[in-house]
Amino acid sequence: MAPTSNILRAARPLFRQGAAGPSPFFNSQTQHMFRNQFRQQSKRWQSTTSEQQSASWFKKAWESEVGIKTVHFWAPVMKWALVLAGISDLTRPAEKLSFAQNFSLMCTGLIWTRWCFVITPKNMLLAAVNFFLALVGIAQISRITMHNLSKKDGDEAAVEAKVKA
Repeated sequence: MAPTSNILRAARPLFRQGAAGPSPFFNSQTQHMFRNQFRQQSKRWQSTTSEQQSASWFKKAWESEVGIKTVHFWAPVMKWALVLAGISDLTRPAEKLSFAQNFSLMCTGLIWTRWCFVITPKNMLLAAVNFFLALVGIAQISRITMHNLSKKDGDEAAVEAKVKA
């Protein structure tokens, strides 16, 4: 819907004194009053106030629903330690990794990533950490599975070699 000020701008020649002759209703004082009134009305539709624009990043983060002073911020920050531990386990040999532990990390990451989009307030930081936790768990489980399959194939080849001998 077009704002009222645009409609009046389009109809402005009709309201001029010279266009339709002198009119006691539309003199310069009333035009000035109407212009000021519509200018003030357009200001109330602004999306932000000047106070919110001048607020610092820290103040916005502090007062947010998932801000620095809440558990919604600090829990994901601490959970990144699990992701870093999982990434550091990528250097360990696959036979020393625990399938149950990495399966639980993967399930935790997948379940909580979905849950982060359901709860209020939506916590994107928590969703991100859980997504990466699921990725690390999937990578470790695939490493363990490939190692177990190659070990099984190696054992079968050794048994076949003994049978032939």
